[in-house]
Amino acid sequence: MPMIPAFFLILLVIAYRIAAGILIQSGSTGLSNFAPLAAIALCGAVYFPGKYKFTVPLLALLVSDIVLNAYYAAPLLHPLIIGRYVALIAIGCLGLLLQRRASLKTLLPASLAGSVVFYVISNFFSWLSDPGYVKSVAGFIQALTVGLPAYSATPTWMFFRNSVVSDLVFTCLFGACVHFSRGSERARVNSPLPRAA
Repeated sequence: MPMIPAFFLILLVIAYRIAAGILIQSGSTGLSNFAPLAAIALCGAVYFPGKYKFTVPLLALLVSDIVLNAYYAAPLLHPLIIGRYVALIAIGCLGLLLQRRASLKTLLPASLAGSVVFYVISNFFSWLSDPGYVKSVAGFIQALTVGLPAYSATPTWMFFRNSVVSDLVFTCLFGACVHFSRGSERARVNSPLPRAA
């Protein structure tokens, strides 16, 4: 199957997100949110066959959420977590719009837009559900910039920065995997068959 390298890349991202989520607790805040969830949703919707377009990205998030939430003893059904799935579905819809004209020229700006969508939606759900935020424009701006110091010394804008970088890198890697897979598949199909002796 030509998509195997792309699926393998997603498995690596799941493993990385879990490892980074555990390492953050031990003080490695530079890894915070360096997980390309938006890029998985975007690239999955652009490149995967029909039934995998949304299921693979959402399952990738679900598997890593199950492991991380079990590790942190956190509930799986929480408005903040639901917000992540809403964001990924919205980004997947953006990917559907690009599936017929996918190239680096269209995917990189879309990846940046996906990072912004994920950031705004996930922080909106955080602001809406967390009693630590004042329910006002100022409280929402706090959610988008510095967050709540009670949870982490890492300001929210650093999560966004890490998300943008990881999404752009993953989009390039994913596009390269798909290009390589399709090139290998074309070469295999077009190669002459050996003659029988």
